[in-house]
Amino acid sequence: MFAELLRRKLAGIVDLSESQIGALEAHYSLMLRWNAKVNLTTITGVEEAVERHYCESLFLGAHLPAGALRIVDVGSGAGFPGFPVAVLRPDCDVTLIESHQRKGVFLSESARRFSNIKVVAKRAEQIQERFDHVISRAVSYDDLTKLLKVLAPNADLLTGAEVPPIELGFQWREAVPLPWGEHRFLRMGTT
Repeated sequence: MFAELLRRKLAGIVDLSESQIGALEAHYSLMLRWNAKVNLTTITGVEEAVERHYCESLFLGAHLPAGALRIVDVGSGAGFPGFPVAVLRPDCDVTLIESHQRKGVFLSESARRFSNIKVVAKRAEQIQERFDHVISRAVSYDDLTKLLKVLAPNADLLTGAEVPPIELGFQWREAVPLPWGEHRFLRMGTT
């Protein structure tokens, strides 16, 4: 059911290989098992999870520039949007930052077969590395204010209707509405 839903909801938007779909489905199954003990997400139903977790993340990944990029996902949680982006874009190196240690262990377990994914289980403020793009979803603008410009010159955020504040220090292109639901947007900015 996962694979069928993913194909249907992404039709005409993102093309995935069978191995990519399999990797995303394996991630979903592992997330459900771990979620019983570690609060990874409140969204676990297959239809909502496919749409909100996987489709939105893949939509972001499809809008990143072509070529090998160094990407950091701040507040990765259960791996969104970074894990699906890494599956979609094997040419990119994706670092998943998650300050909660138990979630970091889950991320390490889910990413162990992927050479393009690195997991860092610490606060984003402690990261000294620079990246090409910082991506994030469901992290407050207040929490991102001190981080975005330090981590990368480009930011790609999955957000609600609230416009990013000027304090983030980015010039934002026109928000791209997500094809699923209302009041969900991809916001892309540069310093």
